Amino acid sequence: MRLLIFGLGYTGSALARHLAPGGWRIAAVTRDGRDGSIAFADRERAAFEIDHATHIVSTVAPDAADPILAAFGPELARARGWLGYLSSTGVYGDTRGAWVDETATTGGGRRTARTEADAAWLALGARVFRLPGIYGPGRSPLDRAARGDAARIHVPGQVFSRIHLDDLVAGIVTGFDAPRGAWNLADDLPAPQSDVVAYACRLLGIPPPPLIALGEARLSPQARAFYSENRRVANGKAKRLLGWRPRFPDYRLGLRALSASTSPIITSAAPATASSDQR
Repeated sequence: MRLLIFGLGYTGSALARHLAPGGWRIAAVTRDGRDGSIAFADRERAAFEIDHATHIVSTVAPDAADPILAAFGPELARARGWLGYLSSTGVYGDTRGAWVDETATTGGGRRTARTEADAAWLALGARVFRLPGIYGPGRSPLDRAARGDAARIHVPGQVFSRIHLDDLVAGIVTGFDAPRGAWNLADDLPAPQSDVVAYACRLLGIPPPPLIALGEARLSPQARAFYSENRRVANGKAKRLLGWRPRFPDYRLGLRALSASTSPIITSAAPATASSDQR
């Protein structure tokens, strides 16, 4: 089996680590060709891997447009292998806290480029995995709380969905047998950001930062815009049709597992700049 990964970041690297022991031949294409990967500029090598891959996954987020489709669109259209794309539940926009599944309309949110990329990959026949915020080793509320970088922002009625990195990787692998189309991968318990930070602090044995209003938080414009959307992500399609089940169906189980496997170094108990649980 030959896997080609576009982008070798947090999720792409985890997917490669998961499959490599099973005998998969894994190649990656990155912008700079780091860590032995193929650089975007090496079109001939990239085209060879696209043509010979049994599975192709793009983890690259769009800028003004999708850079993978812009660079390799014709080659991907001719590809014989399985296609996968990691999208975002941000394509659903704001639902005022209502549940959304894959039948919901897209394009009403703030992420126009992401919505266009989502639709373009679907048109190619890809399995498009729509993801909420990803957390896992080295990238979780535990790490931010330990650094003193976490804040508890109170927005009445606001909830966010999440997914543990291990559950995401398992969902992609399970999706190797999935029909073409969109698939939500998320945990079972959308929750307020403030509750998640408080629980992370409890596990670390440090006092939680005080609740603050959104207007008081020191957020970047991008992070502040994130709070303009409120939705609950339904994962029933992946459960029913693929048999996928999250190992960590809520943030408490996920954070407890991370706390047991790692020991974040606590540098401060006082909150600094607020940050989102999402990616």
